[in-house]
Amino acid sequence: MNASSRGERVEREGPTFSPLYRQIKGLITRSLQGGEWKPGELIPSETELAARFGVSQGTVRKAIDELAAENLVVRRQGRGTFVATHQEARAQFRFLRLRPDQAGEAGVMDSRILECRRLRAPGDVARALQLRAGEAVVQIRRLLSFQGQPTVLDEIWLPGAQFRGLTFERLSAYTGPLYALFEAEFGTRMIRATERVKAVAADEATAKALAVAAGEPLLLVERVTYTYEDRPVEMRRGLYVTHRHHYRNELG
Repeated sequence: MNASSRGERVEREGPTFSPLYRQIKGLITRSLQGGEWKPGELIPSETELAARFGVSQGTVRKAIDELAAENLVVRRQGRGTFVATHQEARAQFRFLRLRPDQAGEAGVMDSRILECRRLRAPGDVARALQLRAGEAVVQIRRLLSFQGQPTVLDEIWLPGAQFRGLTFERLSAYTGPLYALFEAEFGTRMIRATERVKAVAADEATAKALAVAAGEPLLLVERVTYTYEDRPVEMRRGLYVTHRHHYRNELG
């Protein structure tokens, strides 16, 4: 079945022309967003996609190369290309950039849900998530500990309409990464994030939760996470203790 018979049009010329492989990338992304292929599923081969869109296999390969670089799909030698999922070990902590100062001392991370409630979105949260003022959101507070030491205090905000049924009990019973839960049970895949980082001093409540002295320097990481079509679906504020950890990022 070719692109035109599926209603998928490739623009080969015109004032809004973009490279052909980028157009194919957009069509594949649209299929991912629409759920044609679920997380963890095998997508059609390059040959099949080339026939579907009426382009060369090389054009499809270049489109998939970009999707793989953006962690939307995963190539597996001898098996094909699969829709990326947060269930995979290598992707579970993709957005957690905290690393131990000493290599090999990662230890076991423990996650404890402190609170989960539904409320009206504060103004800054509504703006970040592109919601109407006062629209319902889910607020989650979570404590991450490494080797038994409280290390990250997270405050997470999610659109209420998109996360109906998310409760304290469900979160507390779940043992995997939150993003894997959001993907599997709420059909929301986290694609990319923007972050702001600054140093702050621990207030009394935060100091107690993180077992540090009031006024202790902490790292504040504010994140907005996006799904397909750059739609924001999470706002997060994390307070990090960096006695034995650092925040690692990769540029370029």
